Amino acid sequence: MTLPTDTDNSPEVSPSGRRKSGRKTARNVLLGFAAAVLVVGLVAGAYIFNLAQTFNSGTTKIDVAFPDESTRPQKSEPINGTAAMNILVMGSDTRGSSEVDVETDASTDQRADTLMLVHIPADRKNVYAVSLMRDLWVDIPGKGESKINAALAYGGVPLMVQTVESLFQQRIDHVAMVDFEGFKGLTDALGGVEIDVKIPFSPNSGPMKGHVYEAGPQTFNGDEALAFVRERKSFSDGDYQRVRNQQAYLKAIISKTIARETLTNPITINNMVSSVSPFISVDKSLDAAAIGSLAMGMKDIRASDTVMFTLPTLGTGTSADGQSIVVADTTAISEIASALSKDQLGQYVTAHGLEKGN
Repeated sequence: MTLPTDTDNSPEVSPSGRRKSGRKTARNVLLGFAAAVLVVGLVAGAYIFNLAQTFNSGTTKIDVAFPDESTRPQKSEPINGTAAMNILVMGSDTRGSSEVDVETDASTDQRADTLMLVHIPADRKNVYAVSLMRDLWVDIPGKGESKINAALAYGGVPLMVQTVESLFQQRIDHVAMVDFEGFKGLTDALGGVEIDVKIPFSPNSGPMKGHVYEAGPQTFNGDEALAFVRERKSFSDGDYQRVRNQQAYLKAIISKTIARETLTNPITINNMVSSVSPFISVDKSLDAAAIGSLAMGMKDIRASDTVMFTLPTLGTGTSADGQSIVVADTTAISEIASALSKDQLGQYVTAHGLEKGN
């Protein structure tokens, strides 16, 4: 008699069955991964969209930012599909002066306390910021000779643009006006910025009166940074040192903004955009999309690739009508204009040892 063998009641799984099960598992994993990527993409897309909306709705649009086209230099020719870009940045201090009317080209009594021509080469490998002294004595189209910051009062933003375009014979592509008050919120959103103070001082007036700015690296909060970029009376050369301090602050802001810990922190970025947007006025074409496109082209830029210097001058003097002015160095202006026209400002900077400013 043959005894029955012990058998397993579970169905036998064939090798082909195992392969089918493996394929199904792999497919599910891939579908799950794709779904996760889609969700992340949607969340990131919504975040970027909201960030763009915050900037576009928060900033003020300058309705008339540029002069009549017939008065303007030609646009820069693209190199490998990309053209050099010039942005006129104006910093204004609204204390004691009326707001600039950014929606018309009407004259106001507003003046630009800070004036920078920001040049971005076609290769997008550097950023050059040329500070123009606010008392620089120049020819203002249709108004005659005057301090350059008076152009804003005489004819609004369009006349300021025309004045700078006439000075360098270069087209301004975008305009941005920043109220100094915006520096405070931006600095605090970044958790403070570190600046190497070259000349110690203590303000004699204002919210930071009596505060000592000691020489050496100092970390500033918003109020301290705002007073730092405003101060000029404490220095023997007045506005010259104030401009250098403003450049040092902007370098610190750039360095902190493009730092990994900032770029990977959505909350910090959102706070930055939210805090500074209400204090910025831009031409209508300088929206979040344009800034995003520019940022993508400059994604490899580091703080060391940003060069800031002051337009060389011949010192201070007195105008025919008795005003204290900064005398223009026409040779320097001509050389910079030539370098800009050839998109070779970097060569001018190197030739004159301006990599670390002046």
